[in-house]
Amino acid sequence: MVVFVNMSSGSDDGPVKWSFSQVKGTSEEEITEADIISTVEFNHDGELLATGDKGGRIVIFQKDNAPKSSPRYGEYNVYSTFQSHEPEFDYLKSLDIDEKINRIRWLKRRNRAHFLLSTNDKTVKLWKISERNMRIDGPLNTKTLDGTQELTAGEIQKLRIPELQPTPLMVEASPRKIYSNAHTYHVNSISINSDDETYLSADDLRINLWNLQRTDQSFNIVDIKPANMEELTEVITSAEFHPDSCNIFVYSSSKGTARLCDMRDSALCDKYSKLFEEPEDPSNRSFFSELISSIADVKFSHNGRYMLTRDYLTVKVWDLQMERKPVETYQVHEYLRSKLCALYENDCIFDKYECCWSGDDTSIMTGSYNNFFRIFNREQKSGVCLEATRENMRPKQLLKAKKITTTGKRKKEEISVECLDFSRKILHMAWHPNDNIIALAATNNLYLFQEKV
Repeated sequence: MVVFVNMSSGSDDGPVKWSFSQVKGTSEEEITEADIISTVEFNHDGELLATGDKGGRIVIFQKDNAPKSSPRYGEYNVYSTFQSHEPEFDYLKSLDIDEKINRIRWLKRRNRAHFLLSTNDKTVKLWKISERNMRIDGPLNTKTLDGTQELTAGEIQKLRIPELQPTPLMVEASPRKIYSNAHTYHVNSISINSDDETYLSADDLRINLWNLQRTDQSFNIVDIKPANMEELTEVITSAEFHPDSCNIFVYSSSKGTARLCDMRDSALCDKYSKLFEEPEDPSNRSFFSELISSIADVKFSHNGRYMLTRDYLTVKVWDLQMERKPVETYQVHEYLRSKLCALYENDCIFDKYECCWSGDDTSIMTGSYNNFFRIFNREQKSGVCLEATRENMRPKQLLKAKKITTTGKRKKEEISVECLDFSRKILHMAWHPNDNIIALAATNNLYLFQEKV
């Protein structure tokens, strides 16, 4: 059974009431291109939140350990900032390689340090994030007590043991591995396998499998490049490993398909195990059909049973046991269907929106224009449209549902589709793995919202 939820003009609130928590970043008047946030990712326990921007920087925020009763509960503070990628130049192709961070993925924590993978268009890096709050302090045995003169071996009368002294906390980010020279085209995805030993990196035409310990070798597991590039009909848009089965991964394409592959079948997974594609409605066929059907993002549910895909107008939930059609379809901004020509002319139709699951897989979230974002509750089959904005916002303030109208007359609380700002958009987002805390990137600002307690 397909569940179809229409969000064209807003709908009633879902069971969770959302409140404003924080906003990080400067006002939009002071924005530069390098400050625009390009990816957002919580780590596995949600204690850390990382953002990457177009300037190649990564900022890590740490959750305040305040109890739920505290007004600081759910707040995140800057933990570490470092430069992950620098601008490069490909001398063979005479092309600039942007430093923009396309994806960040956290590794599961095994010791006191944290590890994450980050990638720009060409190079993946493994970073170690560690703390240091002690230093060795004490006189050296080869010097006098005041440390001004060197002592000879005969002048040393006794041995003094240096002591550990507490110092202000220092967070260090150091590159441990650099995985390069494996992609001809722009990397759009990285995904860490459940075995914690391998990861995949995907570009427009190929997907490579890496061992985290090997930087000099990767294995090509998908290659859709035709012998004649004039015969190219689709590109890879996103790829992800299954959360539990280390041999299964999925990749989506610009033709609106998602292919599930099993690495046990063959070394090169050009032949997929399952193809997820919804039959096209002939009545909706138009010049823009292929553009709006392109899947921008694909995500497995945490329990591994479902898959979430985001195309231009909808998000869809697929059961991995049923390929022929999605089990749930949610309209994100159906009211834009009549404006596809204008959206094509200003290139907005090529925007790639991400999507994500809640920690318990009962809700899904994705973004829209005018800094709107939508949360759909799968159990109650309801959805809510909210806005990420600084205006009149204070901590713990309840967010009001937004309603969009396509008619000439509108009520006081409604917003006309003609008034939407297409330069303000929520493309990147993340949901805390355990709590109802969400993080959204709006140009150079990071918005944090949490469940209203």
